[in-house]
Amino acid sequence: MTGAIAALALTLVRPALAADDPAFITFHAGGYDVNDDRTAGQFNLEYRSSWDEWYVKPFAGVMATTDAAAYAYGGLLLDVYFGRRVVFTPNVAVGLYADGDGKDLGNTVEFRSGVELAYRLDDRARLGVAFHHISNASLSDNNPGTETLTLTFSLPLDNLFVD
Repeated sequence: MTGAIAALALTLVRPALAADDPAFITFHAGGYDVNDDRTAGQFNLEYRSSWDEWYVKPFAGVMATTDAAAYAYGGLLLDVYFGRRVVFTPNVAVGLYADGDGKDLGNTVEFRSGVELAYRLDDRARLGVAFHHISNASLSDNNPGTETLTLTFSLPLDNLFVD
């Protein structure tokens, strides 16, 4: 039943998806562990591919916090357009995490799931806000998880190389 609902939902949003988007470099800045009393600053740099299969695109990134935590990850995203300007992007990733002086998430392998809501500018750049959950999916007994809230700016790669 759940699969049928997911298939129906995908069928309904497919016309709203843009298949001609370029690759992006995306910058994040915001708060790490925003659900706890040890909130730190967070900065991400991501590459979002223009290649897609059934509208799903790969991406890879790195994150660093002001508490010296670091996370390198890769995953899949889906850009869902509401008109020409509003882009909703659910995404999932898996990666390697080092806690530095920050929150111990219980494992080196961590999973990230989240959403981004962005406004698409005339040059296809995007300005948005993203919310993510990071946890080890109970690979370890210790699995506190954390939430992040960031502002995002996605720059089309073809904008970097314009004459």
